[in-house]
Amino acid sequence: MSGLTRFLGGSPLEVFIKLLIISFVVGIILSALNLDLLDIITGFQNLIVKIYNLGFDSFKWAFRYLLLGAGFVVPIWIILRLFKLFGRS
Repeated sequence: MSGLTRFLGGSPLEVFIKLLIISFVVGIILSALNLDLLDIITGFQNLIVKIYNLGFDSFKWAFRYLLLGAGFVVPIWIILRLFKLFGRS
């Protein structure tokens, strides 16, 4: 098994097809919720501008939330990746 295949979790074509199908389903769901990618990007840009306009204390505030979330997300992600890598042996 090549490094790329191991990293992707399958053959590149298989992963591409899975991502294509999942993207299509998520697109349908977002469309049903009346959400648009450009609206989300614009909202994110507005958030960054508001944080910048509030001053650098806001960056400290946002960084605390980032660290709080990463404290849960990153270890779970690492454990899941290790289970996938060593579970097949």
